Amino acid sequence: MTLHLTNLRLIDPEAGTDRPGHLSIGADGRIAAIARDGAAPPGAADCGGLCLAPGIVDIGVKVGEPGERHKESFASAGRAAARGGVTTIVTRPDTLPAIDTPEVLSFVRRRAEEECVVRIAPMAALTKGRDGREMTELSFLRDAGAVAFSDGDRVVEDTRVLSRAMTYAKGLGALVVAHCQEPGLSRGAVATSGKFASLKGLPAVSPMAERMGLDRDIALVEMTGVAYHADQITTARSLPALERARRNGHDVTAGTSIHHLTLNVLDIGDYRTFFKVKPPLRAEDDRAAVVEAVGAGLIDVISSMHTPQDEESKRLPFEVAASGAVGLETLLPAAMRLYHAGALTLPQLWRALSLAPARRMGLPGGRLAVGAPADLVLFDPHAPFVLDRATLASKSKNTPFDGARMEGRVRATWVGGALVHGEVP
Repeated sequence: MTLHLTNLRLIDPEAGTDRPGHLSIGADGRIAAIARDGAAPPGAADCGGLCLAPGIVDIGVKVGEPGERHKESFASAGRAAARGGVTTIVTRPDTLPAIDTPEVLSFVRRRAEEECVVRIAPMAALTKGRDGREMTELSFLRDAGAVAFSDGDRVVEDTRVLSRAMTYAKGLGALVVAHCQEPGLSRGAVATSGKFASLKGLPAVSPMAERMGLDRDIALVEMTGVAYHADQITTARSLPALERARRNGHDVTAGTSIHHLTLNVLDIGDYRTFFKVKPPLRAEDDRAAVVEAVGAGLIDVISSMHTPQDEESKRLPFEVAASGAVGLETLLPAAMRLYHAGALTLPQLWRALSLAPARRMGLPGGRLAVGAPADLVLFDPHAPFVLDRATLASKSKNTPFDGARMEGRVRATWVGGALVHGEVP
């Protein structure tokens, strides 16, 4: 049956609008109709002025299958995603073993189809074992369903290996996703250099390490012509290089994480390891510059960079604790901090959360248009709550927002027209 929803705030990132209206979900799992005005169809569900937007497309999610299922499974990641309004997960290849062969990729896709209530689009490793020495069989992996190639948070240090992989990816029309850091400078660092890190006695890295890594990668993009995405741009010093690459016509996009948009280096003041992420949290000036770059469209994508870690990995001294934070379920309410602060509008946020990542990965979602997949999230941007990490659906509970006052609740999530979380008002 067709489901009619009325009394909505329709957040359309493609048109850049936030307007009242009605929407219908067809029996084929696609958006059947959108009306900005006029009477609602008979029997329409009154949504009470809640916001309806395309489901979030989250690039760079780590799921622990294979090898670390105790940290996160496809079933638990799917539940967390649905509760957070995420309808498509683009998974990282940094599993045990790495997703570097068609056989492992086929296993991952099969497990996802069996266990996960949201869509899964897997990335595959760029080099074998993510060791940076020999590129993977990119063509076979692409045929097996890889949407992009990445070594996750490992930098391919051998420039010749990276250039060959980029050349081959260019020939396939494939996307390379890279982590921008100068490895020599960043190795062992757990904080961003500055007075605060010095006072805390933490090994730190200059923001220039990110700029240097990005400059090298852009030079290789210029040489090979490959489509390239920087997974996390977190410093003001990287922005001119990114802008120059765009101006020169290179196929370069960039993302950033919600943690780097809403937190800064001062948050690690009590050595709380849930705030230890990679790259490390930056100075407030960097955070503000990156938020501005998202608003201007220079940084295209906002992601959770969901990285589950068990208690034993985090309950250690800050320097040796594992990096990363879960974010599937907190991505939307954390993004609402930027909306309520007046830094970004809802259409701007959903351009970065949904439309741009879907386009970059060649996925059909991210749009609020007739005929588009009915991957949708209904949410209340003003609903207040205090986050209790024990209530998260993820197996791992390593969130920096534990105990934080937040706003923004997902009321319902649809994937292909099927309700996977919440209820119709």
